[in-house]
Amino acid sequence: MNDSTEQLSTTAAPRSGAESSGGEAVGAGIGAGADRSVVSSADGQGGSGEIDLTAGSAASGEAGSAGPVQLADPLTLPCGVTFTNRIAKPAMAEAMGGRQNKPTPRLFTLYRRWSGGGAGMLLTGNVMIDRRALGEPGDVVIEDDTNLTELKQWADAMRANGTVALVQLNHPGRQAMPGTSKQIVAPSAVRAPVKGLRLPTPRALTDAEVKEQIKRFATAAEVCVRAGFDGVQIHGAHGYLVSQFLSPNANTRTDEWGGDAERRRRFLIEIVRAVRAAIGPDKVLSVKLNSADFQRGGFTENESLDVIRALDTEGLDLLEISGGTYGSAAMVGNPSGMKASTRAREAYFMDFAERARAITKTPLMITGGMRSAAAMREALAAGIDVVGIGRPLTVEPELPRRLLTERNAVSALKPVKSGIKMLDGAAELIWHNQQLRRIADGREPDPDIGIHRALLKLLSPKGIKLRRGKRRGAA
Repeated sequence: MNDSTEQLSTTAAPRSGAESSGGEAVGAGIGAGADRSVVSSADGQGGSGEIDLTAGSAASGEAGSAGPVQLADPLTLPCGVTFTNRIAKPAMAEAMGGRQNKPTPRLFTLYRRWSGGGAGMLLTGNVMIDRRALGEPGDVVIEDDTNLTELKQWADAMRANGTVALVQLNHPGRQAMPGTSKQIVAPSAVRAPVKGLRLPTPRALTDAEVKEQIKRFATAAEVCVRAGFDGVQIHGAHGYLVSQFLSPNANTRTDEWGGDAERRRRFLIEIVRAVRAAIGPDKVLSVKLNSADFQRGGFTENESLDVIRALDTEGLDLLEISGGTYGSAAMVGNPSGMKASTRAREAYFMDFAERARAITKTPLMITGGMRSAAAMREALAAGIDVVGIGRPLTVEPELPRRLLTERNAVSALKPVKSGIKMLDGAAELIWHNQQLRRIADGREPDPDIGIHRALLKLLSPKGIKLRRGKRRGAA
């Protein structure tokens, strides 16, 4: 993709059965008038399985006469794509991209194994849309169709067992890794407060560059569906570029991209519109959104709910709820101020997800902390449609199948701690990445590998780079 910053298209064909959103926009307006009041769900009794969403719930916990929604029940999204069950593997950084940041056979092996594990949907780790801005070495980048052959192989591996395959698209913004990124840009020239790291102050994007990034998301999404993926997820959480635009801490602009909450969320809304126009009405369009930043003066729960209300008219198929940034890592159960009782209940963001359920018809996915089938059933009963499990799949790639067949199944994954609190987070991420690499090499995971091996790698000269890079992971 070239670096053209020309004005983006303002028109697009609406989704089937939907009116165009109208008005001038940077991306293409789509789906504002869509009737999204019915989502299909298996009722187990041969009925239609249609659930009335006019009360604001995509999966109310009751599927017709069949009783509460179960983990094994299918879910048909508004676009028509069906998950065979309610378990999903969320995005986890793999750092296995090859030369020119293309997908590699190791990724194919890893995801083929996960595809056979029983999950209804798999999400890739974050794939970057601009090779000038990487989160870490080994990121896959999609700027055009140069690596279409490898992307098709990746999609085939993920879909090998009837699993729905989505690509998470991302831009790191001010969280780009120094030394691997030719430019570190953000909504404003405000440095990221990542504990243990002093990241450089970014350069503020110009208006033309903001519009260019919107086009890059759309281009990458179009390439993904052409390669055979079922859709994409826009990463709007964890302190990356989209999340930065939403945060009053990171976005101090006073133009059309900042200054108040409505203008701060415009970047995300325009990306959603442009991506929907690029992929069409029958592919999955998902957003991952923070419930809050968990930082003083940052993105709040009330602001997040306003974003969800705005997204509800934009034709989304799935909204994943997460939270935190790498200055307050709620997504891995380690935010400033998170109560021990919240961590103990497994679903870190369940309270907020219940508030979101009350105001949106969009199917909801929750990720963060869930380890037992019982907790997942509780989430479904509360109106959540899909549950995400990440880190346990690094050591138990077939865990979804067990959760689907054993009522009392619980992940065997135990907390991985070194005893050195300031290093635990980074060392744990490296430990999980070592397990991913074993699977990618065709070997079995080894839960008995001590975290101290990861700690040694972290403290080695090479490990300094790893510490700077391994900042991401799903709970």
